[in-house]
Amino acid sequence: MVTNDHGPKEACGIFGVFGHDDAAKLTYFGLYALQHRGQESAGIVTSTGSSIHEHKGMGLVPEIFNEPILNGLPGHIAAGHVRYSTTGSSVAKNAQPFVVSHGGHHLAIGHNGNLTNSRQLRSDLEENGSIFQTTMDSEIIVHLLARNLQKGIEEALVKAVSKIKGAYSCVLMTDNKLIAFRDPNGFRPLCLGMLNGGYIVASETCALDLIDAQYIRDIDPGEILIIGEEGLKSIKPFPERKHTFCIFEFIYFARPDSNIFGQNVYAVRKRLGRKLSQEYPLEADFAMPFPDSGNYAAIGFCHGSGIPLEMGVIRNHYVGRTFIEPAQSMRDFGVKVKLNPVREILNEKRVVIVEDSIIRGTTSKTRIKTLREAGAREIHMVVSCPPHRYPCYYGIDFSTRGELIASQHAVEEVKNFIGLDSLCYLSLPGMLEATGLEQNGFCLACFDGKYPVRPEEGLSKLCLE
Repeated sequence: MVTNDHGPKEACGIFGVFGHDDAAKLTYFGLYALQHRGQESAGIVTSTGSSIHEHKGMGLVPEIFNEPILNGLPGHIAAGHVRYSTTGSSVAKNAQPFVVSHGGHHLAIGHNGNLTNSRQLRSDLEENGSIFQTTMDSEIIVHLLARNLQKGIEEALVKAVSKIKGAYSCVLMTDNKLIAFRDPNGFRPLCLGMLNGGYIVASETCALDLIDAQYIRDIDPGEILIIGEEGLKSIKPFPERKHTFCIFEFIYFARPDSNIFGQNVYAVRKRLGRKLSQEYPLEADFAMPFPDSGNYAAIGFCHGSGIPLEMGVIRNHYVGRTFIEPAQSMRDFGVKVKLNPVREILNEKRVVIVEDSIIRGTTSKTRIKTLREAGAREIHMVVSCPPHRYPCYYGIDFSTRGELIASQHAVEEVKNFIGLDSLCYLSLPGMLEATGLEQNGFCLACFDGKYPVRPEEGLSKLCLE
């Protein structure tokens, strides 16, 4: 098993502005709101209509941008991106938006998701003379666009999306347009807003809230939305298809103050917790989350069960990167520097931990050990989703079954490995009921192995290792 920070990592967050003189600064704040979707790199590209300006770097948004840099990004159009790499390595050249010049025109693209036929597409493009600068899926889309740009951006986009498969919510900036497009399954969220007559595109509504933009609607699955001086133009090149929204956006990825797929994330997480309390009635002195992953499911669990809610561990919100190696005597430093138990609350208590998910199990094991050392008498864990048993091909970083503890071990074995008195996962029907949406409208592949878009043969074999 791989030792890793708690929880999976999401692919990216995207943000775009059209028709606002402070496009760069608005994009900075939009990316700041979407920082949870990617912490490896960030970038902003702007257009004045006649010139393109860009700045990208490795790290967090406030580490990369400052006032002078943003002042050096003029223009009324902007595209921004925060990244966690799922396809392509974590290096500066893979930071997005990815920018190219072709035939006197500029293109900048930011991509959230993962293409499932990228290997074949890249191979075909290289055989026909394309030269790649990066290892990102996003560059594949740009090469496909470039092949048909002489016919206009609309036709080029329709032809490009007809070739790509998988999960993609994208923002594309040209010299004078901002374009948003989303895969026909609708795996990842993408919404449209308005601010002072200009338009905003964002991965989540929390980014609209921060800049006081008005939410208009979601970009529809399979839609290409072109925003220009003449207004909005919607193109829907795909026949209607069953939607397969990523249910893990509700469970873990999206910010609780966002609305995605027509539902508020906070409310869904509370309902997940309440459903857990119905499926697994337990006796305990109190229930608690590990901040901040299980906070909202824990509220719902306590409301449903009547068990008091306590914060048995306290999170240090000011943890940054430390390059100082702790002494060997400082055991479990990596966990304690972020979360510290409150011994007076835990001592001799029966505790229920409410978690959103267990991926690899190693971090949970260390945290439970810390609670035992703090004096907890019994430790039970309830998880607000079913066991993760299958890899994700659509933009989440658990890409092999070997990384998923529940794919290799029964629930009882997972319980023993982590060091729990009991372990209960929410049932699949219970999870679906808690969403409040149609039960056939989600991708559940990481739970049941039924993939709505099949990956390339070579990739699927690799991911099963």
